[in-house]
Amino acid sequence: MAPIILATLALCPAAAWLGRQRARRARWLALWPLAATLWFAHAWWSVLSGAVRFESFEWIPLLGLSLSFRLDALSGLFAMLIAGIGTCIVVYGAHYLDEHPYSGRFQATLFAFMAAMLGVVLADNGLALFVFWELTGFTSYLLIGFEHEKPEARRSALQALLVTGSGGLALLAGMVLLSQATGSFSLLDAAQSGAARENALYPAIVLCVLFAAFTKSAQFPFHFWLPNAMAAPTPVSAYLHSATMVKAGVYLVARMTPALGGTSLWTTLIVVVAGATMLGAAFRAVREIDLKKILAYSTVSALGTMMLLFGLGTQACIAAAIAYLVAHAFYKGTLFLVTGIVDHETGTRDVTQLSGLRKVMPFTAAAGGLAAASMAGLPPLLGFLAKEQAYDAVLEQPFVPIVLMAALVLASALLGTAGLIVGVGPFAGARTSPEHAHEAPRGMWQNPVLLASLGALGVAAPWLSKPLGAASSAVFGAPVEIALSLWHGFTIPLLLSGVTLVLTLVFYSQREALRRLGLPKGFRTERLYHGALRLLDAASDRLAPPLQDARLQSYVLLFVLTTTALISAALVATGRDPVSRAFLTPRVHEVLVVGLILVAALSAVRARRTMAAVLSLGTAGYGVALTFSLYGAPDLAMTQFAVETLTAVIFVYVFWQFPEMGERSPRAIKIRDAVISGASGLMVAALTLNAAMNPTSSRLRDFYAEAAPTIAHGRNIVNVILVDFRALDTLGEITVLVTAAVGVTALLRIAAAEKVVR
Repeated sequence: MAPIILATLALCPAAAWLGRQRARRARWLALWPLAATLWFAHAWWSVLSGAVRFESFEWIPLLGLSLSFRLDALSGLFAMLIAGIGTCIVVYGAHYLDEHPYSGRFQATLFAFMAAMLGVVLADNGLALFVFWELTGFTSYLLIGFEHEKPEARRSALQALLVTGSGGLALLAGMVLLSQATGSFSLLDAAQSGAARENALYPAIVLCVLFAAFTKSAQFPFHFWLPNAMAAPTPVSAYLHSATMVKAGVYLVARMTPALGGTSLWTTLIVVVAGATMLGAAFRAVREIDLKKILAYSTVSALGTMMLLFGLGTQACIAAAIAYLVAHAFYKGTLFLVTGIVDHETGTRDVTQLSGLRKVMPFTAAAGGLAAASMAGLPPLLGFLAKEQAYDAVLEQPFVPIVLMAALVLASALLGTAGLIVGVGPFAGARTSPEHAHEAPRGMWQNPVLLASLGALGVAAPWLSKPLGAASSAVFGAPVEIALSLWHGFTIPLLLSGVTLVLTLVFYSQREALRRLGLPKGFRTERLYHGALRLLDAASDRLAPPLQDARLQSYVLLFVLTTTALISAALVATGRDPVSRAFLTPRVHEVLVVGLILVAALSAVRARRTMAAVLSLGTAGYGVALTFSLYGAPDLAMTQFAVETLTAVIFVYVFWQFPEMGERSPRAIKIRDAVISGASGLMVAALTLNAAMNPTSSRLRDFYAEAAPTIAHGRNIVNVILVDFRALDTLGEITVLVTAAVGVTALLRIAAAEKVVR
């Protein structure tokens, strides 16, 4: 698994070069995802019996972290969809972007995204999952903003990055909290232990994980980014927004169900959010006239349906969600590719200007019609199986209100209507489309025909029971037995399917009237996003000028104040009181040294002449050196004496011609600085005492003590660390100082030369 992910990433430069030479040649790159699909199919078939494939590599051994990958029936199913549909997209994109100046960049980014998605579904380590999760967000940002000359593409890409990126940060927090609750970053360990549900951190973990899932899978109120992402080229929309990226949130919910599911908090949050998304987006889909916008909102609604089924969490609901996920990948990928062909060959995506294309685009029309039939739930297609399973599963719920069942039927009918609008509308009726329209090249129409044909696997329903049941078992955490069939007799689900089909035909015939209806109240949450951005901009306008005023004094003040506040808050939060526990028995000479340091520091602060301030600082430094000497650190004392002497000499040399101090600060500024300085000093003192009173075990301390005389042949451990064990650090510090000295010398010479010229 790891070699496949790495190899996919390694192909990015080759994809960029090949696509730049000639876009159509990039279709040969599809051989790699095709080979990966076959490998995943073979591995998936071998794990259907319940066996799981693991790969683990040492990541950060000192922290006990390993980079682990797991291929079970669930992750294997997702991996096959990612690699398989990716194969079609590579070929399709090579023809779609033929002669495009950035086709090489498209192919390279596509392969990077494919590798990231494979990492998301195969990772068993929470931190690795987060890394791949964020990589999908970054690569999708590049793909959505592919046409970067267009302002709309740039805005949509940034919006998708900000929304899904915020969810990524929540995912990181959730994984860290989950590791605290279970003692491991392994998702499998978290699922098997079940300790997370009994931990006090459980509500926070659920909120973080679901926030990440909702933002990635465009659930209400974060649904708006996905339709806006249709600014991307159609191959991107077909891949990211129907089969891969937007299903990452659904996958996360499915993967975390064994560890976090089964509680009222988990179920209620998912059902409420997913139900609102399912119904609201389905209604919005039939109101649009842009083919891609229709598909985008219908995708949001379908994702809500999957979330709803996973949230209910019963065996039947999970099995229905898995079937729905597979059916959706095939018919929605087909419809996006069909939309791309229509747009590519006619120059428009406006459904009101498209009709009668079936004669000039027979293959595309056939693929669109088959996919639309599956989306509408006609037998014997996969869409029919998924819809029947969903109805049957929801009916089995003991306390499901009738309103939920009605919402599911209504949403299904609206989604079927959207499928007919996209897959049938442009091809049916009399010809009104542009006269120059013609069938796409074979390399383009073959891909939607293939995906649409896979949607007809509903005829093999009995043979699909075992693989889909195994994937459901991986989600449920226990064996799940399902029996898929096209005919279960005259049942309530069959009746509901008939009602859905009738409603679909009615809605399709009244689609113009549906477009004139208003939007669902409260569904325009994009205004919240723009309002948040405006609020951040306003806050930045207020805060940036005083914080970024190009004065070193302001930067130092901000740094000291922030550091003092954070460390003081941490000390208070721990509840430790190092001062009362410190054993203070000062001796007379120690008191004299401390008094000397304090007097010198006060003298430096109150000095009015430069030389007096320099000498006072030197005296304070000598007092610190005496302290080192009194406590058995003669090497540090000698270093301090040398540094203070050299510093005093340099200051005298530089400032001798500035006998008077500059303009003094106002009294209010002095008081402010005195308070901050005093607080900072108290914080450092408390932190030092806390470290002294609460020593931590250190393996490095023992290592240095043993290795200094034997390996480095030196008994002064501090010196050995500086010149042997940390020699590169010391060399770096010396290099920085030398570089700074050279820069200062150059500035002084420039100033002297300008003075001579004047």
